Amino acid sequence: MAKSKSLFFCKHCGYQSSQWMGRCPSCGEWNTFEEEVVDRGDAGKGKSSIVKSAQNFPKLLSEISLVQVPRIPTRFREFDNVLGGGIVAGSIILLGGEPGIGKSTLLLQMALQITDKKILYISGEESESQLKMRAERLFPKHQPDNFLILTETDTNQIFEHVKSVKPDLLIIDSIQTLQSQLIDSAAGSISQIRECAAEFQHFAKSTGTPVFLIGHITKDGSLAGPKILEHIVDTVLQFEGDIHYGYRIVRCIKNRFGSTSELGIFEMQGNGLREVLNPSEILVSDRDEDFSGSAISVVMEGTRAMTIEIQALVSSAVYGTPQRAATGYDIRRLNMLLAVLEKRCHFKLGAKDVFINIAGGIHVDDPAINLAIVAAILSSAADLPIDTKTCFAGEMGLNGEIRPVPRIEQRIAEADKLGFTRMFLSKYNLKGIQRKNYKIQLIPISKIEEIYKQLFE
Repeated sequence: MAKSKSLFFCKHCGYQSSQWMGRCPSCGEWNTFEEEVVDRGDAGKGKSSIVKSAQNFPKLLSEISLVQVPRIPTRFREFDNVLGGGIVAGSIILLGGEPGIGKSTLLLQMALQITDKKILYISGEESESQLKMRAERLFPKHQPDNFLILTETDTNQIFEHVKSVKPDLLIIDSIQTLQSQLIDSAAGSISQIRECAAEFQHFAKSTGTPVFLIGHITKDGSLAGPKILEHIVDTVLQFEGDIHYGYRIVRCIKNRFGSTSELGIFEMQGNGLREVLNPSEILVSDRDEDFSGSAISVVMEGTRAMTIEIQALVSSAVYGTPQRAATGYDIRRLNMLLAVLEKRCHFKLGAKDVFINIAGGIHVDDPAINLAIVAAILSSAADLPIDTKTCFAGEMGLNGEIRPVPRIEQRIAEADKLGFTRMFLSKYNLKGIQRKNYKIQLIPISKIEEIYKQLFE
């Protein structure tokens, strides 16, 4: 019997070393090495039950036949859009998110809605009775005959059951709870996560069965385990949202079968997750009266245009040093916009506290939101409200110029459909735009100095 040996792994990137090191030479992080016992020498141990693939030979590109395999719909239009049109056969998908955010609920609800495929749900965290209770809450009196549950953490046992059941879809909850006999370390360790993910990758590619893996995240929001875990899988999805809000967002980080810029929005209710097909209904609040410091922006998330509300508060700095805070927006970008306002518009904001909030608890990276943020700041500083039927779409440069943004026609159409009467945008975006096709009034601006005159004078 081969002698087991101990190795050290970086818990941040998975770098392997024979001795402990203070700083990881791969990712540069300090004090991230943990010791794990690894035993790969026992020939009789850890025989995997994964289906063996046929031997491959080099082929010319012209000799490879392309077979169009239909995607499996998830019965969630939002989820299908994020995946690129549905679940691809043989793909392996990693879904990560904070504890209690609803990862298990999302996949369980999806599985119970797919009635034409045999699904095996493997749980290493919950018992059969717990899953039964959750299924009853999601779909009362719904007893599908195509949905199987297995509570197991040993991958050898899992693949034995998979061989007998032959499911069309496999869900693993979660990858951190599984343990392979090829590795002697504990479940959840770097080597175990890497080995278990590699086994499921081989199974998915050799059998054509799609696999969903639920993964934990660390305190800084990144997926737990080595970075190689994200390289192994085909798709990485981030399930995020504010615990204090009922809304959840599925954001695509990596996708070999579709765009990575798509997102799906859900609302957590007592009987499960509800799709939000019109995000503007939750991201723009209904108000009976106008308030200063509020502006509406039309942003793009993937191929979808939606309106969001930006709230700004500008007040005198009581404690000496002005505070700058942003929720749902990059604080460095906010500091840049404030510097441009000081330089170009001569607004004295150096002695003011400035707070920015994106309504709905989401994070926005679209540069087209810059114009709305500036308008909200000016509105709060002057204590003058902006008409609720006015929206903005424009990027601001360091010289105070308003730069054009992509897909402007789609943004205009969305604002027009929602009943907005005015839209501020870059004058360079109006080239080729047929204004007569829209009811909304398009107001072009080229410099940031013009926005204050147009709004409040």
